Amino acid sequence: MMKSLLQIFTWWNGQTIGTRFHTWRFGARVGSDEAGNVYYQGGKDSEGRTRRWVIYNGYADASAIPPGWHGWMHHRTDVSPADENYKPREWQKPHRANGTGSSEAYRPPGSINNTGERPRVTGDYDAWTPRS
Repeated sequence: MMKSLLQIFTWWNGQTIGTRFHTWRFGARVGSDEAGNVYYQGGKDSEGRTRRWVIYNGYADASAIPPGWHGWMHHRTDVSPADENYKPREWQKPHRANGTGSSEAYRPPGSINNTGERPRVTGDYDAWTPRS
């Protein structure tokens, strides 16, 4: 029951009812990734390219798409990673959830949430005083 309500009223928790219907009607499953996201294609867009979409496993986070699937989703390659032996390059890092608002957030030295003093830079503002 809860999953059905989420599909009706939210777009960020997996797929909506409209996406489920569109996928059932026009989608052809291409493959899935290690995170459980499932990739589809079907139909044509206004430029004549095949439409491609992903149904996320859980929370919809576009940064969770691995590099190989990202290239396929954006039509940089016609061969999906499921059809080839794709290996990410050494500089391509695995997905990490967005840490904003959590204890994993980036806090530079001198920020309110971090200890220490911010290093002085050449563009710093020095307030004018009458006697200086």
